[in-house]
Amino acid sequence: MRTCYTGEVCKDHLDQTVTLFGWVHRRRDHGGVIFIDLRDRAGLAQVVVDPDNVEAFATAERIRNEFCVRITGLVRLRPEGTNNAELASGEVEILCREIEILNASVTPPFQLDDDNLSETTRLTHRVLDLRRPAMQYNLMLRYKVTMAVRRYLDSLGFIDIETPMLTKSTPEGARDYLVPSRVNAGQFFALPQSPQLFKQMLMVSGFDRYYQITKCFRDEDLRADRQPEFTQIDCETSFLNEEEIRGIFEGMVRHVFSEVQQVALPETFPTMTWGEAMQRYGSDKPDLRVKLEFTDVADLMKDVDFKVFSAPANDPKSRVVALRIPGGGSMPRSEIDAYTKFVGIYGAKGLAYIKVNDAAAIPEGLQSPIVKNIHVDALKALIERTGAQSGDLIFFGADKIRVVNDAIGALRVKIGHSEFGREHGLFEASWKPLWVIDFPMFEYDEEEGRYFAAHHPFTSPKDGHEDYLASDPSRALAKAYDLVLNGWEIGGGSVRIHRADVQSKVFSALNIGEEEAREKFGFLLDALQYGAPPHGGVAFGLDRLVTMMTGAESIRDVIAFPKTQRAQCLLTQAPSAVDEKQLRELHIRLRAAEAK
Repeated sequence: MRTCYTGEVCKDHLDQTVTLFGWVHRRRDHGGVIFIDLRDRAGLAQVVVDPDNVEAFATAERIRNEFCVRITGLVRLRPEGTNNAELASGEVEILCREIEILNASVTPPFQLDDDNLSETTRLTHRVLDLRRPAMQYNLMLRYKVTMAVRRYLDSLGFIDIETPMLTKSTPEGARDYLVPSRVNAGQFFALPQSPQLFKQMLMVSGFDRYYQITKCFRDEDLRADRQPEFTQIDCETSFLNEEEIRGIFEGMVRHVFSEVQQVALPETFPTMTWGEAMQRYGSDKPDLRVKLEFTDVADLMKDVDFKVFSAPANDPKSRVVALRIPGGGSMPRSEIDAYTKFVGIYGAKGLAYIKVNDAAAIPEGLQSPIVKNIHVDALKALIERTGAQSGDLIFFGADKIRVVNDAIGALRVKIGHSEFGREHGLFEASWKPLWVIDFPMFEYDEEEGRYFAAHHPFTSPKDGHEDYLASDPSRALAKAYDLVLNGWEIGGGSVRIHRADVQSKVFSALNIGEEEAREKFGFLLDALQYGAPPHGGVAFGLDRLVTMMTGAESIRDVIAFPKTQRAQCLLTQAPSAVDEKQLRELHIRLRAAEAK
């Protein structure tokens, strides 16, 4: 039986005989004495095999990296000057008395301490990749986060209830993953994009505080912070208003950071409306560590000769903003050119700028090709409004609202995170949580000529906005909220509609008729008739939260067996073809793929 984990051996075990199990991280032969670094999930310990112990020494000579072994030995202090402060076991070593090879290993395809592995190699050999200390740390921290969440919610009376994985396809949002039914020919289940409808029905059922840490599925294009299957901390509660719900769950986030990482987040998270976030940062998930903000200048540019500014300044669907970079006048032209190329990724046609050499001398103190096309009054007002000082740089965005927000918003973050931004105090290394509230109820699709739910069609409008649902849906705001942390949305939710008359107005605004509503959501609408309580909730992305806490570059680094950006598992080679017999049983016939 194991005495303790290998990485936990310490001075408390001095002069004790211990039995340890683990994998050989490294074997070193030092002039007749063999040293083995033994590894398990808790860390490393140094084992010394003396040639005087003939049997153990002979076994140690056959051992190679990643052999699985059992070792029994005496814990003693390391010789003076050989301590390893980076290891919990670094003050002691184990003098081996017995060693047993439990299983040999073939030569691994890579060294576990190699930090330059490609992701393809890591995911193909994921079993070995998960042995690496960094991955062991990530998954152990993920476990600690889930346990801290459970303890917190349990203390407040939340009940863990499972909801179905095979459910009805309700095409609102991303594509569903569909599962053919063998016993119901031609019909399909869908894997849930979230437990949204079920958790609302649980509120109607009287389980007024529900949570679930559950898998969700979305068939969408992937990137660093998305997976086709992801884990959600899903929560719902009854009889609380928007502010009370936010209070409970910001408390949960504070608790998790405090318990797992001993990090003290602010006692109260600040709130900002969606409109203010978009105006100041061009993003509904602003990274508040970056000390740069937009300045709207469209009104100053309406009558300038520079058409790149004046045209969008006079277009209500466009925007002209300035982004002041303190100290940016020292930025070389090559860096400005690189930023110009960067904003092109987001659809910007260019990146106008002005270097403020002397803020008191207008226009002589300003350096830019565009200065000659902007009259002096506009330039003076620009310097005053932005607060630009001598030595600053001002970047501009002038285009359709979405292009400006995306391009200059991304530029703001890139400059803040850059070496320049850190050297000039434009970035604060800290945790910056923020509630973004008062989202629009709807988004308008120009191509289809109709509104879509910005969150989902069961989100409640803010009090007093119900009449806008019929008269002007673009003005309706929702009781919706996102929790943003350092530029990442880690959670979001809303107060739900629990009244049939309000739900009917929302469906009308979405151009969903009664027949379509019943076809898609009839089971929920029926449930809401039976005294549905006021309710609302929130869902947190566990993968994103843990990614941030570990400092990992991708959520794939905090998921045991993730998919690639092509939605493939390189370890198991999924998805894969299935045989014709299985397809016949599912009443499916494949069409030949069209030549591209």
